[in-house]
Amino acid sequence: MCDLSNPIYHDADKARVHLEAIRWPDGPICPHCGVVGNSAQLKGKTHRPGLYKCRDCRKQFSVTVGTVFERSKIPLNKWLLATHLLASSKKGISSHQLHRSLGVTYKTAWFMMHRLRLAMEPTDTTPLGSGGGIVEADETYIGRRKGETKRRSGGGHKMKVFALVERGGKVRSARISGSIFDGIKDGLENVSPDAHLMTDMYAAYANLGKQFASHETVNHSIKEWRRGNVHTNTIEGFFSVFKRGMRGVYQHCSEDHLDRYLSEFDFRYNTRSALEINDKERCRIALEGIGGKRLTYRRPVITYQ
Repeated sequence: MCDLSNPIYHDADKARVHLEAIRWPDGPICPHCGVVGNSAQLKGKTHRPGLYKCRDCRKQFSVTVGTVFERSKIPLNKWLLATHLLASSKKGISSHQLHRSLGVTYKTAWFMMHRLRLAMEPTDTTPLGSGGGIVEADETYIGRRKGETKRRSGGGHKMKVFALVERGGKVRSARISGSIFDGIKDGLENVSPDAHLMTDMYAAYANLGKQFASHETVNHSIKEWRRGNVHTNTIEGFFSVFKRGMRGVYQHCSEDHLDRYLSEFDFRYNTRSALEINDKERCRIALEGIGGKRLTYRRPVITYQ
């Protein structure tokens, strides 16, 4: 639940102090040289609040330097509120809704959302299903590919998405840019060899599934959705939430930005309430991911620092 009366959503200084506590639990960290706790806060009349100077490299910095918030003219309290709204909305929040709620332009809200999606990008590369866990794999189609003006049979005009989910654990999804077989093959590299793989009857899984401890399938063509412990209902549930959000909230997504939307839905699933993570904690985890990333409006591509 979002406590809208919290001062961090109304006062930029309190929002800055809150963000410093999250990013610097052991004291200020210089983003230029990496030294921890060896800086002084500048409190002169000409210095803006929250400005520090490193005693080692002698450079100035603030809590937003080296993050997705760097050089933003949006007050930090609005950034924190936008983060909370995006992290706590199961199917996302539209840029139009955000620009009305925060009192910023639509273009600003759109760019804020993409910066926050970048902060939500997963960094955990641990193979799914390690230790003999069950991993479900599936692919789906959504939207329309760039340059496609006509419908084609088999979903050839749509964008392709491949996803893996570990039962009781995390999901990992990605856009397939080439052939669907290559996309599935590359995606399955995120699965541990000792995992038990569950898929549908798609032919690409027949040989690829042999590299795991076991490979079980369900035949959807004969309306077989579950056979004992064998099913793909978990990944289908994730796709259901993803598609409802993309169609009902965002309504349109270009192929260039699909990966960021996937990062957003992956993040919320991986920090869901079933894992005993509430909205406040989910927002804190999102804010922990803002460091080391930059995204510019003129060239909306990811830059890691």
